[in-house]
Amino acid sequence: MNINPAHQVTGDMSALMVIFGGTGDLTNRKLIPALYNLIYDQRLPKHFAIVAVGRKDMDHEQYRKQIFEQLKKYSRNDIDEMLWKNLSCLIYYFKLNFTDSVGYEGLDIFLRELDNTYQIPGNRLFYLAVAPDFFETIVMHLHKSKMAAVTKNSWKRLIIEKPFGKDLKTARLLNGKLREVFREDDIYRIDHYLGKEMIQNILVLRFCNLVFESLWSNQFIDNIQISLAEKHGVGARGGYYEQSGAMRDMVQNHLLQIVSLIAMEAPINLTPDAIKMEKLKVLNSIERFSPELLKNNIVFGQYGKGIIDGHPVPGYQEEVSERSNTETFIAMKFYINNFRWAGTPFYIRTGKRLGVHAAEIVIQFKALPDILYFSNDTEQEPNLLVIKIQPNVGVFFQFNTRDFNTEKEIMSAKMDTSHTSRAQGNTPEAYEKLILDVIKGDSTLFSSWDEVEASWMIADKITEYGRRRKLNLPNYDAGSMGPIQSFELLARDCRKWWNI
Repeated sequence: MNINPAHQVTGDMSALMVIFGGTGDLTNRKLIPALYNLIYDQRLPKHFAIVAVGRKDMDHEQYRKQIFEQLKKYSRNDIDEMLWKNLSCLIYYFKLNFTDSVGYEGLDIFLRELDNTYQIPGNRLFYLAVAPDFFETIVMHLHKSKMAAVTKNSWKRLIIEKPFGKDLKTARLLNGKLREVFREDDIYRIDHYLGKEMIQNILVLRFCNLVFESLWSNQFIDNIQISLAEKHGVGARGGYYEQSGAMRDMVQNHLLQIVSLIAMEAPINLTPDAIKMEKLKVLNSIERFSPELLKNNIVFGQYGKGIIDGHPVPGYQEEVSERSNTETFIAMKFYINNFRWAGTPFYIRTGKRLGVHAAEIVIQFKALPDILYFSNDTEQEPNLLVIKIQPNVGVFFQFNTRDFNTEKEIMSAKMDTSHTSRAQGNTPEAYEKLILDVIKGDSTLFSSWDEVEASWMIADKITEYGRRRKLNLPNYDAGSMGPIQSFELLARDCRKWWNI
């Protein structure tokens, strides 16, 4: 369900989507399958075409054959030959060295020819599916070639994948360059987690259900836990991961975005600006981290060798560098210092090579006094609301009721609406939703610069603290749920991580 049903986006949806990095992994695994599934579901605009820009030497047909093989691997829908034929006719390839200014002039001419062919009034969606080193280079060449110029009858929009900078300083420099060319409203900083069904559904659960929103505060919630666990290791991304680690790869973007959605106040309306304003207030209310505060409230980890699904897997240092001090796991406890959440701890954790591949949000409600039904040593199970993000999608609620089958008076009952996409029918993947939103001009599910800046202010403090510490890594086995210190983090508060 869209979290923004009332926001009506106007404007011409006809467009040319220009994908820089057209032969890369992101395009093969996510973008082309997303576009195929959009045409499969009859949601792609009538006047639309795709130009994949890459440095490899090939023609249109060679490119179409190459991506068709990848599409068969990654599409959520079966391949319909007629639909693929319809889509493939809309896909073109243009060879370009990203640093070659003359080449952009040729690209501009090619795009104008396609405008005439597909009756498109100059609308452009520039998708930078490239290494971050090329972001500024490509944008400045678009500017010099006048391809980014907005006219009275056309729009130009830019989509940028993470990482948006390496720290606050580089993020500000990059943003300054982008703003020389594109307006803030035309820059879409993509976070694919925000396109996931249950992330979109967080605000619906809160603001469409009095039973939840009336309890959504420090008065009734004991703690909130967010876990993003991955079974796989870094694989071929070792070079990138050495520069990012879990902090930049997951916490600075995905996790802090989820925190802001969970903790935000009700917006004055459902426009993108109103929602982003409330999310930003949350980020600015997170307690200021000092080395003294972080000492007892953050755990860094790195996986060693272990067993995943019955198979031995190497440790991070064996995969990347035997001297690496890069974290592949982070667990944190922090507070949001505002009237609604003061005193309620937020616990977050994320890691690679863990025992499960899942993402969940657990809201644990406060316990009742140990009287009446809980006065005779009956164990009181807390009320839990679990938002399941992946691989299962849905909501789980745990509450107490009478046990009619045994002598035991109280039992914990569970209501579970979660489903897998196969059991419930195919559901749109994150990139399908996000691409369609950019075409519509709806930025609700994208990060504003103010949010990115606030997130980097938090991330830089934590990264600097981790850099100064002498960590004994690796400190957890692949296939486990992370370092023992992450469990001790909650145990000190007489709490525990809920199993995911």
